[in-house]
Parts: sequence; structure tokens; C-alpha cells
Amino acid sequence: MRVLIQLRPTPDVVAAVAAPDLVATTADVTDELPGVALDHSFTPVALPRAQPASPGGDPLSLNQPLVFSMAAEQASVLVRGEISDDEGSARVALLPGRHRDVVGVYADPVIETSLTCGGSPPVGTWRDVERMLSVPELRAEGYDGAGVALAVCDTGVNAAHVAEGLGLEVAVDRERSWNPGGVSGDAGEFDVDHGTMCAFDALICAPRASVIDIPVLLSRRRGGTAMDGLLSDAVAAFAHLRTVLEAQPPESRALVVSNSWGCFSPLWDLAPGQPGNYSDNAAHPFNIIVGSLEQAGADILFAAGNCGTECRDRRCAYPDRPIGGANSHPQVLSVGGVDTDGRRVGYSSKGPGRLSDRKPDICSYTHFSGSKAFGEDKPDSGTSAACPVAAGLVAAVRTRWPASLISPAQLRTLLHRTADDRSDVGFDYEYGYGVTDTAALLSALKRRASRLPL
Repeated sequence: MRVLIQLRPTPDVVAAVAAPDLVATTADVTDELPGVALDHSFTPVALPRAQPASPGGDPLSLNQPLVFSMAAEQASVLVRGEISDDEGSARVALLPGRHRDVVGVYADPVIETSLTCGGSPPVGTWRDVERMLSVPELRAEGYDGAGVALAVCDTGVNAAHVAEGLGLEVAVDRERSWNPGGVSGDAGEFDVDHGTMCAFDALICAPRASVIDIPVLLSRRRGGTAMDGLLSDAVAAFAHLRTVLEAQPPESRALVVSNSWGCFSPLWDLAPGQPGNYSDNAAHPFNIIVGSLEQAGADILFAAGNCGTECRDRRCAYPDRPIGGANSHPQVLSVGGVDTDGRRVGYSSKGPGRLSDRKPDICSYTHFSGSKAFGEDKPDSGTSAACPVAAGLVAAVRTRWPASLISPAQLRTLLHRTADDRSDVGFDYEYGYGVTDTAALLSALKRRASRLPL
């Protein structure tokens, strides 16, 4: 099985891996690990150290303020490798003491796009979504995504297809886009597929956002399909996005990251409770790096997944609580789906989440005729579509409200409070806090602006 190995080499090696102007190799970090076939095609990633912001905090909990340190004497380094499927021998081979630099060994599960089950026709069109998101009102107020970086982490974007469908010019930030190792192709010029759908749906609300193309799902594992990647490549992608964010001026930071993928089966992971587990483990490197990117000022959105009980994706193998790993991270916005009639779609995963109980956070629109990425009569569907639709709304807000004025945590709270509640309790496991309500959100932002000093 593939694994991520966390190492704590000497501070000078950590500093070299973390330096944005250098490219370290696995051989620069370690020469050999017992029981591991190292993957030298994977560029090592520096992992910040997470610590509770308050003395006495639980070092393994994400449900508290954390501070992240990239200081060379505190950060660690991730490399990728393959170990025997015999879990017992693998754990013994990497016990502390067998190699002094090894800190931990973690699952590197397959990640796949969140498509939908069933063949039901579209409900409405993207023009209906545009109307329900109050896009004309947003544009009148200057909320159009201008100056905002929108990272689409998926199968790659075909900008020409998106531009033709929406009738606008699509800005692709080729300089800050990023390909996993072994993935060829130019930003904005990939085949029309799932990532193109996601970009289309995000730009409905934020047409002037600058798209950062991250084709993380085009990486291949041995025997893999055309639409799956490895979590280790997502770790590397988020490390790249950290450098993108930190290069922005602090007063105007605006990076929105849309992720319409997840891990569907416990068979792809180590069992909950084991140190290397991903789905339930706050200490997994990807969950740590997600938290550090959010704290640095990025808005991170994940699809809640398509494991709803009424119309379950065939790949779903969790017996309960299917929203796991980063899709349930307390510092991300986990997005469920409703159609343009406002009804929850049956495939939208229900909470509670595994890392955070109150998931999904909100619902947004899906199952409409939009990008036609999969054919003229096929809808943009699944929570795969709902996630970028919500990401577009967040990107529109960031046009005038960078992270220096409203932190990602504050914006999530604002989206919770202004959502159209679909229950009597304020939160439920089907709709989260409710369906995004643009008019209520704009009103809340106006009230907030009135309190700012001149």
C-alpha cells in the first residue's frame, strides 16, 4: 500500500524543503527506510507543526484555535513510498528507533471525484442558479471575483469550453497553477471533464476570478482509473497553494480553494484508531496542512460527498458517517446539495462528520443544466457541483472583503447565520445550517461595513 512517511531530519534539510525557490528531492531528505520502497518522483513537502493556541489545549484536536509553525526546528517533511500490505510487518519496520528520523506513517488513500448516482434529468439551468444566487445584485455591488484567486483542485480545466458556455473570458493564472509529478498538460487546456464542470459552476457567481488550475486528480496510481489520484498529491498541492497565498499582500489576501473529491471507502484507508488513519485522524498530514492553509487566510471548500441514504453512490462503503477526512474538517466549508427547486438531492451525504460533528455546513445548488461537460443532456450534478457553486459565492464576497477584513472562520460563521434554515433547530445533518442566501449575506456585509472605521 502507498503511504506518506513523516520525517524530522536536520533543520537545514527542513529549511531546504520549505524554501519556495528550491526543489528538494527525496534523496536529499533520506537515503533509505527499512521496509519502504521510496517514490523518488514525489517532491518532498514541508509540514508545519500544529500546536494549541492556548496552554493546556488538546494537541490532537482540530476543534480549537491552533498555531502552525514552519520554523526549521519544528516543522517536518513528508515523503511518499510503498510498503507491504502486511500491516503488521510495515508497522514494525517503521517503529521509532528503527530509523531515528521517522515521526509517523500515514495512509495515502485513493481520492476520487464526487459524481452522482442515477440518471435523472436536470432540474433547471445555470441561469436559474445565477438568479437564485442573486448574481445581478452581487455585480451591482461590485462582487464579481475580480482580484480573487480561485483554485480548482480537480481533473484540470478547459477554459475555452467554460468561456463558450458562460459567454465570458476566463482568466487562467498559468504562473500559479500547478501539476502533480507525472501529470503533463498546460493550465486551462485539459480535456473537458469533471474539473471543467467545477470551474464553470464556480464562475457563475465570480466571473472575474482568476482560476488556478490544480489537476490533482489526474495523478495515477498503479492500476488506477482515469479519475483518481492520491492524497499525497493533494498534500503537495496545498503546500503549493500556501506559497501562493503568502506571496499575496497581507492586506488583500484572497484565495478560495474548491475541492469536489473525497475518499469513499474505509478499504482505501487504515482503520480508525490506528495512527496512520486519514478519515478520523486530526493528526494526518493532510488534515494538518488544510488547517494551516486556512489559518493563513484561504477559504477552503469541500463537497460533502454523494453517500446520501436515498441515492447512494455505488463506491460508498462507510456504514455510517460518510463525511470523513478533510471533507469534515472543522476549518473547511463542507457543502451539501439542493436542486433549483430547493429540495435536498438524495445523494447528498448526511452528517455527522468524522472530524467535526456539524457537517455539512451548508447546501448549495446542483443537478442543473450547466457546463455540459458530460454531454448536452447531462446535468452538473452531485455535491461536486454544489461545492464550486458555493466557492463562487465565497470568491464574489472576497472581491471586497479580503481575509484581512473577514477571516475564513468569520466568513464561514456569516454563511451559517445567513443561510436559509430548513429545519426547526438551526442545524441539522441533512442541510447543515441551510441553503446559501445571497440577499441575507449582502445585508449582513452591509451592516458589518457600517461598523468599520472610516
